[in-house]
Amino acid sequence: MARAFSLAILLSFAFTASAQEVSQKQSETDGMQSLFNGKDLTGWSGDSRLWSVKDGVIHGETTPDAAAVGNTFLIWQGGVTKNFELKLTFRCNATNNSGIQYRSKHITEGVRNDWVVRGYQHEIRNENEMPNVSGFIYDEGGKRGRIILVGQKGTWEGNTLAVSDEPLISKEEYKSLFKLDDWNDVTIVANGHNVKHYMNGRLVMDFTDSPERALTEGVLALQLHAGKPMWVEFKDIQFKDLN
Repeated sequence: MARAFSLAILLSFAFTASAQEVSQKQSETDGMQSLFNGKDLTGWSGDSRLWSVKDGVIHGETTPDAAAVGNTFLIWQGGVTKNFELKLTFRCNATNNSGIQYRSKHITEGVRNDWVVRGYQHEIRNENEMPNVSGFIYDEGGKRGRIILVGQKGTWEGNTLAVSDEPLISKEEYKSLFKLDDWNDVTIVANGHNVKHYMNGRLVMDFTDSPERALTEGVLALQLHAGKPMWVEFKDIQFKDLN
């Protein structure tokens, strides 16, 4: 019995190792670069009170005793990105919201903490009732607020957003697509003035910014929002340069 149990454990380890090798090889074939080693925050910079690695995933959490002093971010130290494809998996609770910052600027003067960024933000929420859901673009630190919502295909013209009459996804479809209290997959494709957001493989937002306002390069970062205590987790962070 003990022998059979040991054999089962060995087979399990072998299967896990094999799956990891296949995943790594697939990433290499796709030209994707892993931005998180699954062990520690090497390559990232953030408030060590709030960010850690737990059970192989990036864990960000605020509590009454460890609060965020203003919105704060875990910033990837790989430098400026321009045109890219970014894939990651996330989950969070519903007491507050988070985000994926891209083509953004690290702000170091006149701010409340050392990890402030401003620019395009892919909103992260544990909600499935549109419009307050994951996937819209928020103008973090800017004046445009919610630039474009989930379900919209639009182009910024002058001071307004021109939106297509055909929605990319309905309220009912999004509610079925998004997994509450569970892991969800995000893909962001930024190319020129156009940005596309995918949720669990489905295109949910397609935005083309105006030449005058478009952000074309900047840093990548993950957000912890100030306010109510919250937690958010990220894993399988993969990046592909499209330049």
